[in-house]
Amino acid sequence: MPAYTTHDIRNIALVGQSGAGKTTLVEALLHRAGAIKTQGSIEQGSTVCDFDPQEKSYQHSLDSAVVYLEKDNTHINLLDAPGLNDFFGRAFSILQAAETTAVVINAEAGIEPATLAMMEHAKDDELCRMIIVNKIDAENIDLEALTNQIRETFGNECLPLNLPAASGDKVLDCFFKLDGEATAFSSVAEAHTTIIDQVVEVDEALMEIYLEQGQELSPEQLHDPFEVALREGHLVPICYVSAKTGAGIDQLLKVMARLMPDPTEGNQPHFMKGEGKKAKPVEVFPDPDKHVVAHVFKISNDPFRGKLSYFRVYQGTITPNSQLYIGDARKPFKVSHLLRIQGSEQSEMEKAIPGDICAVSRIDDIYPNAVLHDTHDEDNFHLQPEQFPMPLFGLALTTQKRGDEQKLSEALNKLMSEDPCLVVEHNSHANETVIRGLGDLQMRIVLEQLEQRYNVQVDTKPPSIPYRETISAAAEGHHRHKKQTGGAGQFGEVFLKIAPLPRGEGFQFVDEVKGGVIPGQFIPAIEKGVLQAMDEGFIAGYPVQDIQVTVYDGKFHAVDSKEIAFVSAGKRAFQEALEKARPVILEPMVNIFITAQGDSIGDITADLSTRRGRISNTEAVSGGRMIISGLVPLAELENYSSRLKSLTGGEGSYEIKLSHYDPVPGNIQQDLASKYVRKTNTDD
Repeated sequence: MPAYTTHDIRNIALVGQSGAGKTTLVEALLHRAGAIKTQGSIEQGSTVCDFDPQEKSYQHSLDSAVVYLEKDNTHINLLDAPGLNDFFGRAFSILQAAETTAVVINAEAGIEPATLAMMEHAKDDELCRMIIVNKIDAENIDLEALTNQIRETFGNECLPLNLPAASGDKVLDCFFKLDGEATAFSSVAEAHTTIIDQVVEVDEALMEIYLEQGQELSPEQLHDPFEVALREGHLVPICYVSAKTGAGIDQLLKVMARLMPDPTEGNQPHFMKGEGKKAKPVEVFPDPDKHVVAHVFKISNDPFRGKLSYFRVYQGTITPNSQLYIGDARKPFKVSHLLRIQGSEQSEMEKAIPGDICAVSRIDDIYPNAVLHDTHDEDNFHLQPEQFPMPLFGLALTTQKRGDEQKLSEALNKLMSEDPCLVVEHNSHANETVIRGLGDLQMRIVLEQLEQRYNVQVDTKPPSIPYRETISAAAEGHHRHKKQTGGAGQFGEVFLKIAPLPRGEGFQFVDEVKGGVIPGQFIPAIEKGVLQAMDEGFIAGYPVQDIQVTVYDGKFHAVDSKEIAFVSAGKRAFQEALEKARPVILEPMVNIFITAQGDSIGDITADLSTRRGRISNTEAVSGGRMIISGLVPLAELENYSSRLKSLTGGEGSYEIKLSHYDPVPGNIQQDLASKYVRKTNTDD
C-alpha cells in the first residue's frame, strides 16, 4: 500500500445546498464501487459520512467527512461537505484538499444560494468544477429548463456529459460510448458534438484534425485537452444522477475515474514562504522523492480518541516513523500511526504519496492550516489563505458552575480548531466571553457540544454590540504631566492634533516634532498613551477608530522625563482633543440576504423597515422563492431568527455579512452615553 501512483488519485469535494443529497450520493458511489456492503440512509442514521450523534439527530451534515473508493484502477477520495450556511467555513476548508469541486444541485429545488456561493468560491480558488444534478427521479421536474438555467447562471461552458433517458430510469452516456436511446431533452449526438467542440478549442492541433479532416476523436485523444479545459474553466461538465434509484451512478464513477484531474493535472496550490508583505510564492511539486510538504485542512477532537488531524500530501512521501515539523517548530514529531480515513473508521497506511489524504492522531501541537514538512528548508511555508465568511452571529457565555471557566476556555479552543468560522473573543469592555459564528444553528450545535462532549453547562445572553467611536471634526489637545514626590520627578508635555480618517482606515500616528523638543525615544510612549485612550473610548466606552493623531510639539526635562510621563501626557492630550472634535458613536451595518417564499415578502420588508433596514434588491429564484437583499444595523437583528420563522412559517432563512460602520441616530447615542461611567484619571 498504496498500490497506486499519484496519477491514479482523484480528490473530489462534493458541495452544495443542504438537501441536495450529497451524503446519499456518496453512499451510492461507495456502494456501487464495492467500498461498503450496504447503502446506508440519512433517516436510519446509517451513512458513512454522517456518523456523529448530532448529525444523526439533526439528519443533516454538520461537518465535512472523508471517504475513499477504488474504481477502474483509480483511488478516489471523496470529501463530503455540509451544505447549511452555518457551516460554510467547514465546507470551504476542505476545498483546499481537492483538485475538483463537484457542486450538487437538487433537481427539485434548482439553483439555490449555496449553489451560487460554492460555484463562485471554487472558481476563485482556481479549482476544476463539475455539476451533478441529483434527484432526477423526482416528479414534476423540468430537467431541460434546469439545464438552461445552469448555463444562463454559470455560463455556456456548463455542458452535459450525459443525459437522462426519456424513460426517466437511467442516464445515457454522451462522451465515451454513445447511446442511441431517446433522451429526456436534446439528444446524445447533439450533446456529444457540443462537448467535443468545446474541448478542442483549447488544442489547436486537435481542432485541425477534428475540423479539417473530419476525424472522429477518441476519449484518449481528448483526455489532455479535456484536463486543460477543466483547469482553465473553459468546461464545467454536467452529470445527471439519482442517488436514490442508482440511475447515473455508474456513469458518474466513470467520469470521476477517467476525466477528473489527478494531482499533477489540476491547478497547483498557491504555497507561500514568509509572512505578510514579505511572503513570496514557492513551487511545490507532486514528486514522491522530494522533501515532504503536507497541509492540515481539518481537525476533529474526540474526548476519548483524542485529536485527529487530516492532511493532504502535496510533495514527498510520508511513512510511519517519519519525523515531521509543524510550521516553523524547532522539534519534529514522530508519525507513529499513518491513518487512512473512511468516515469514522481508521486503517493503517504503509506510506502516503503526493495526492494522498490521510491523518495522524494525538499530536496536540498540530493546528489548523499547519504545513507539515521533514526539513527546515520548508519552514514558514503556508498555503495562500482561504477567504471565509465573517462570523457575526454571537452569544455571550457564562458558566453555570463557578470554577468551570478554565474548562470552558479549553473546550472552546478545541471547538474553534474544528471550525474556521467559530471565533471566541473576550470583550474586556463588557467583561464577557463571546462566541461568534455564521448562524443560530451553529451556535446551538456549539452549546450542545460543550455540554455533551465536555460537560460544561453555560448560560447565554445576546452579546454586546461592537459599537465604535470616532470624530467628525479636527481638533487640538495639550497636556503637561508633572509630578514631584521628593526624589526624581516625572515630567512630559505634549501638543497634538487629531483629524478624522475615511471610514475603515483605522488609526494613523504621525510624528511632526521638530528640533528635538521631545526626544525620539519618548515618541512611542506618546503613541502608547493615545492607544490606551482610544481603547477606553470617550462617549460611551467603545474603542475609537478612523482617526489620525499628529504630535507636533512638547517639552521634556533632562532628569525627570520618563516614559510613563509621556504615556500620561499623550493620553490626556488626546482625550482633551477628542472632547473638542465632535465625537460620535458608530454601529456595525450588515448586508442581509433573506430567502423566503414570495408570499412572505411583504411581511418581511415591512418588518425590516421597523428595524431601520433598507431594501436594495429582490430577486426571484426557483421554487417560488425570492431573495431579499438589504442593509440593516446589527443591533436591530437580536432574535431575528425566531421573528423570521414566525413571518415565514419556519421556511425563511438569512445570512449576514459586515458591510461598514455608520453613525448611530442621535437618540441612540444619547442613550448609550447616559449608561457610561467614565473612568477617573488618577495619573496626575
